[in-house]
Amino acid sequence: MLVSYKWLQDYINVSDLSARDIAEKMTRGGIEIDFVHQLNKGITGVVVGYVKECEQHPNADKLNVCQVDIGEEELVQIVCGAKNVAAGQHVAVAKVGAVLPGNFKIKKAKLRGEVSQGMICSLQELGIESKLVQKEFSEGIYVFQDEVEVGSDALAALNLDDEVLELDLTPNRSDCLNMLGVAYEVGALYEREVTLPTIEVATNDEQASDYIDVKVDAVEDNPYYGAIIIKDVKVGTSPLWLQNRLMAAGIRPISNVVDVTNYVLLEYGQPLHAFDYDRFGSKEVLVRRATDGEKIVTLDDQERTLTSDHLVITNGKEPVAIAGVMGGATSEVHEGTTTVLLEAAYFKGSTIRKASRDLGLRSDASTRYEKGVDQDRVLAAGRRAAQLIAELAGGTIVSRVVEKDVLSYEMATVRLDLDRVNRRLGMNVTIEEAASFMSRLGFTYEQDGNVLAVTIPSRRADIQIEEDLMEEVARLYGYDHIPTTLPQGATTQGALTDYQKKRRHVRRVLESSGLSQVITYSLTSPEKAKGFAFETNQTPVRLAMPMSEDRSTMRTSLIPHLFDVLSYNVNRKNQNVHVFEIGSIFLTDEETLTKQPIEREMVAGALTGVWYEHNWQGEKNKVDFFVVKGILEEMFNALGINEQIVFEQATLPDLHPGRTALVKLDGKEIGFIGQVHPALQKEVGLKETYVYELELEALLTHDTQSVVYQPLPRFPAMVRDIALVVDTHRSAGEVEAVIRWAGGELLKEVRLFDLYQGEHMEEGKKSLAFSLTYLDPERTLTDEEVTTKHNEVLKMLEEHVGATLRG
Repeated sequence: MLVSYKWLQDYINVSDLSARDIAEKMTRGGIEIDFVHQLNKGITGVVVGYVKECEQHPNADKLNVCQVDIGEEELVQIVCGAKNVAAGQHVAVAKVGAVLPGNFKIKKAKLRGEVSQGMICSLQELGIESKLVQKEFSEGIYVFQDEVEVGSDALAALNLDDEVLELDLTPNRSDCLNMLGVAYEVGALYEREVTLPTIEVATNDEQASDYIDVKVDAVEDNPYYGAIIIKDVKVGTSPLWLQNRLMAAGIRPISNVVDVTNYVLLEYGQPLHAFDYDRFGSKEVLVRRATDGEKIVTLDDQERTLTSDHLVITNGKEPVAIAGVMGGATSEVHEGTTTVLLEAAYFKGSTIRKASRDLGLRSDASTRYEKGVDQDRVLAAGRRAAQLIAELAGGTIVSRVVEKDVLSYEMATVRLDLDRVNRRLGMNVTIEEAASFMSRLGFTYEQDGNVLAVTIPSRRADIQIEEDLMEEVARLYGYDHIPTTLPQGATTQGALTDYQKKRRHVRRVLESSGLSQVITYSLTSPEKAKGFAFETNQTPVRLAMPMSEDRSTMRTSLIPHLFDVLSYNVNRKNQNVHVFEIGSIFLTDEETLTKQPIEREMVAGALTGVWYEHNWQGEKNKVDFFVVKGILEEMFNALGINEQIVFEQATLPDLHPGRTALVKLDGKEIGFIGQVHPALQKEVGLKETYVYELELEALLTHDTQSVVYQPLPRFPAMVRDIALVVDTHRSAGEVEAVIRWAGGELLKEVRLFDLYQGEHMEEGKKSLAFSLTYLDPERTLTDEEVTTKHNEVLKMLEEHVGATLRG
């Protein structure tokens, strides 16, 4: 849940508190705030401008020369390449000296012979994600639709001076999946009153029942359904304040009617749906279970096949929406809609969850129904949305709500015994304090001595038993105020064993040498169990009841699975991989297993690709035998056993005959190091690869210290190289700044690796080659996403520094 700090102030007065203060207090109160996002990503110097004149650039077909009023004594001239720029527009202007996201500084420039004193900005250039920008402004500059003052702060007009709290909610706290719920929470923590929106619905003399009739066959799944009719609607663009609040919450504005339903969803936590009444298909709403094989085309233009487990909204004949999940494409609100049928309903959470899971379709509405919505707010949310549609889209609300209501709900009463609270929590809360906590939460109660009979409002369905109320008391009292005590009786202080300390130290040494730890399966296939098992008298241990043939045998070496790790990374464009693993192998000398196999802990590593690279000089040092040997020597030195180690040249199966050595400790063989045989490298799809495997127990009989590790990234990166032709006077740093600014958050690394000036370049030009790394730490990027972002980078390079791709 994303919560706008400025929007929150509509419901509770927190102007004296910062967003970070609230985040800290809520986190201490039991609702974790992962991040406080600053919508202003380092932007300065952006104002509202008015385009007085716009003419085509005399020397460029795709550029325009604009005379712009930015509230100063004289107009400024700005060269703009956006297709939608025109005279008479109010736009966001980055003045000379302004700073845009990515520390991109705006300078006075000359483009094709014309002076440009600033930049007219798109929303994306101001740091707003493309997925949140309205379709009409997804390409080109942003044009203000509301009245704005020329020369005023454009960031304030676009709500980019706001902060957004990202709530990491547990499933039981669905009450905070809306702004009012968060306001109640903040009010309880700070002892402040919550102000609810004022709902004033003006209706005409007609009756909604003359327009629509509601029937519900699946009463258990849909105990309440309300239909509101709004006439004479003019679908258009939402006012800027509404767009700003939706974008701050991660929702793209679409139109005033649809935006209102999303706004009320965020405000009340109640999903709503607006149908085009004239395209609905009848004057009847029938809610029923779908029939097996029944189909519907949803708003995302995908055809969905339904089953009898799914609940649908129909016009009496065919489905027009999947209840609580997504509406149908045939009845969606569009530019020509004049009459809106507004749905406000309560659906059973388990039914909605099954439909969402079966169809692979998760929406903001289904998320809230799954976790539970406030039954008392269903109609109020519908009336609130109707009021806003009438205000923002010029509609007229028809009298009365056509509803089917068999919803019965009694507010639960939970007994809170203060003596039990203090015994359970180790606190000393008085009955007056406990009663105060209940009042701050908005719970009513009756007191009988040291016992409170608390009535729970419907918005807090998570409060069901006394322990739930104890938790509320504890978090409002303050977890950090609960006294710290030691257990009574005899205790034993925990500590690591010497062996555990030594094992940790080995990990630290390998990690500090540049290797990453991996963990692979102990179960493997019979074929892989044969690889690198150099003890010929040992027999692989096979499971009696394996899950699959690939996991049917206990491993006899760590290295075959390290090959899998290398292949996985190389196939995802990570060519330089250096990993190690500490784990057990399992050996037996019996053909028929009658006793437990020997479990031997090993440390093994695999390295491929470049070990050291000097970008500017083009120097690349690949991994070789001596790099791996040096890593092991560093580990032996850290353990204090380097002098007892001897590397002895050897010939071993699956290893290169001239680049292999046995490792001996005090004359006893404890492992090996070497290059993988070229034939095996080709078989497993790897380039030059070096491996080692050592008996860890033998190493840890000597004095060592403990170590720690960090896991590898979960998701792969994508790398794109570009060679750019730019003017000779352009610096690489200037070009790189544009790349970083245009690449946004997905672009993690930009590296210059080549500069060329010579006979094959035209006079006054040079070539700069960059390597761009794209990565999202939370998910795997698709090629399409990276291509789109990469094209944006190339476009910005052409517009801002005149760079073109080298042919």
